[in-house]
Amino acid sequence: MLRFISATLITAIMLSGCNQDTTTQISENRPAAEPPEAASKDFGDYTVHFSAMSTDLLEPEIARTYNIVRSKNRAMLNISIIRKIEGTTGESVTADIQIAANNLTGQVKNLVLRKVQEGDAIYYIGDVQVANAETLIFDLDVKPEDSATRFPVRFSRQFFSD
Repeated sequence: MLRFISATLITAIMLSGCNQDTTTQISENRPAAEPPEAASKDFGDYTVHFSAMSTDLLEPEIARTYNIVRSKNRAMLNISIIRKIEGTTGESVTADIQIAANNLTGQVKNLVLRKVQEGDAIYYIGDVQVANAETLIFDLDVKPEDSATRFPVRFSRQFFSD
């Protein structure tokens, strides 16, 4: 019986150490969060623009056009990728974007992005339900269409419904 308890304790300690190391590795691979006022991140030839806002701030016509529910309890994420071209404001490009959104308790928020193209402008939008005073952390992994490199972006926003 004593051997079983000792073996169980040793196993628990080893597993605890393994879990801690894995968590450390995952968090080390994530970029530091952008400052609260940030709306873009520069990656040399590309700039990733991002914003998140309560959908009740959208004009009704815009919300209808893009099939977005206007509500104080919904947030909208908007992402665009611009390839820099000297002497111009740049060019919108298509990208593969992976996204993870979590609140501060680690609860996963399901967010599906969809591509919107208007003339030369290309951007990606998605919306998600939020609670009052909830902070969401967005982890983006962006790969522009003509680039072999993936660009990580992490930012957080707090949403208020009252």
